[in-house]
Amino acid sequence: MLLIFFLLPFLLEAQNPMDKSHTNIDTTGQRDLIDIGRELFKSKPRPILLDEKKKIYFSFLPVSTSIPGGGTALLTSTTAGFYLGERNSTYLSSISFTPYFNLKGRFGIPVRSSIWLNNNSWNIQGDTRLLVYPQYTWGLGGGQPESDKFLVNYDYIRFYESALKRLTPYFFIGAGYELDYYLDIENSDNNITGNNNSIANFTHYKFGTSTDKNSLSSGPIINLLYDTRKNSLNPLPGIYANLVYHFSAVAFGSNNNWQSLYADFRKYVSLTNSGPKNELAFWTYYWTTLTTGAPYLDLPTIGMDPYNRSGRGIQQNRFRGKRLIYFESEYRRDITRNGLLGFVVFANINSASQLINNRFEYWNPAAGTGLRVKFNKKSDTNICIDYGFSKDFSSVVLGLGEAF
Repeated sequence: MLLIFFLLPFLLEAQNPMDKSHTNIDTTGQRDLIDIGRELFKSKPRPILLDEKKKIYFSFLPVSTSIPGGGTALLTSTTAGFYLGERNSTYLSSISFTPYFNLKGRFGIPVRSSIWLNNNSWNIQGDTRLLVYPQYTWGLGGGQPESDKFLVNYDYIRFYESALKRLTPYFFIGAGYELDYYLDIENSDNNITGNNNSIANFTHYKFGTSTDKNSLSSGPIINLLYDTRKNSLNPLPGIYANLVYHFSAVAFGSNNNWQSLYADFRKYVSLTNSGPKNELAFWTYYWTTLTTGAPYLDLPTIGMDPYNRSGRGIQQNRFRGKRLIYFESEYRRDITRNGLLGFVVFANINSASQLINNRFEYWNPAAGTGLRVKFNKKSDTNICIDYGFSKDFSSVVLGLGEAF
């Protein structure tokens, strides 16, 4: 699988030579919520210029939504899209800031960024989070009933940063650093009694499950990227492939030495050459630990991929294992010709390896549909309202930008 992953970008590049003049997004005739707001307040219409000098486009979404561990919180999502070079040769950079809080002391401050320098010479990726919230866990593998869960509370600090250098038009290689710090891990479920009243006893896993202790993972990464998408907020037809090798080391302050690998592949296929959007999108990833010693909260988990977008219709952290495999497909279609409204239909399936034999024995499907409302046509950013469902669970997910 890894050999195919490494060779695929070069084979694709050989078959599809790079078009050095990327086509700009033509917003002529398109419509978004900013246009509607200007009309309501009788503001001057925005000029349509493909070579305009303005380079920063904001999108904003205030919502009230559920959070891990139960309860409702106020969440605000702000996304900035901008260009750091000529639009015909530089991808759209993005920064998202999605803080949330409630009145019970739960809050989160996540900031994610993907910065493309002029002519895509470098890609700088960042993910910083400060979180205080509980999360349910169901142990390792699958097959457990939904009611067999355990509430864990902790504070969490994440700092991920990497820099990738372009080697060929679409292929990048780089390195970085990742820190995951879980503080004061404790049982928050007063309903758990008897022999299962600790995280270690409930999960039957010994790394990173000591009550009232901290868990620290810190170390370097190697990052390989192949990306033909111009805009990650709303990908156009293209290919995305990412391979991240992580080495957590005691020398960098970690509790244990351990290694992991994350392989991500996405394909976007346009069903028409012009007119309203009509496309298929496919996503798969394989996430695995390579050695023993990985803390429990760092193990591969549904919904905890780098952008927390996998497993729509499945509760976050519902399935966890030393290995996790995931597949998703989605159909995307505009409802109105001006691009203001659209819809999606999606389905996904995942499996986490069992604790005893490390095999994929249980497969967990989900499906759903969603509405798309164009917030900013210049950055092609949608407000996404998705309803997903699976066995014993359903949810509505709101956000800015496509799920993948």
